[in-house]
Amino acid sequence: MTAETLRIHPDEPEPELVSLVADRLHSGQVVALPTDTFYGLAVDPVNLQAVDRIYELKSRARHKPLSLLIHEVAQAYELARGLDTAFDRLAERFWPGPLTLVVRAGSKLPLRVTANTGNVALRVPEAAIPRAVAAKLGLPITATSANLSGMPECTYANGVRDQLGDKIPLIVDGGPTARSVATTIVDLSGGGNSWMILREGAIPTHEIALVLHH
Repeated sequence: MTAETLRIHPDEPEPELVSLVADRLHSGQVVALPTDTFYGLAVDPVNLQAVDRIYELKSRARHKPLSLLIHEVAQAYELARGLDTAFDRLAERFWPGPLTLVVRAGSKLPLRVTANTGNVALRVPEAAIPRAVAAKLGLPITATSANLSGMPECTYANGVRDQLGDKIPLIVDGGPTARSVATTIVDLSGGGNSWMILREGAIPTHEIALVLHH
């Protein structure tokens, strides 16, 4: 298998090309596409065979929940439960943007996606392509970085082709990604407005604290 390349405009994704990507995801394929930080591997998260394929490609530990990209804040309320004011404040301030929020998963998502933790990591990306694809699919899309375990993350489609070109059917080329720093991950799954930084990335911890404690 050699990956086909599909060029999509990074700021104004062409609707017919977005539809094509959504169809591929709907049929269970793994598609590499640009997010706001790195190129990611997208699948339909409710298709467990496709989810398994990502774990295989990445030789990724199955106890790690997959990160999901959603197209708007409202979608988080459908996918998660027990969201509190800490979530509301952070989402309002930093989404769309490089902030991943770990929250309790609602019943819509298969346990496999939460890696049996009952938690899910969500973000609304700044990048227009994944937002448009998630909107068209009507579901979140997975966003684990499109690289082999132990290899560097990719900020260009060519990097993805070098690492995964013979393993996936489609690479969406949306040019270089806007950032090369990972997202900040905040864990809100403890509830009761508790929060914990799991990884400091593009958004510094003090900015998170400021929003939550004012």
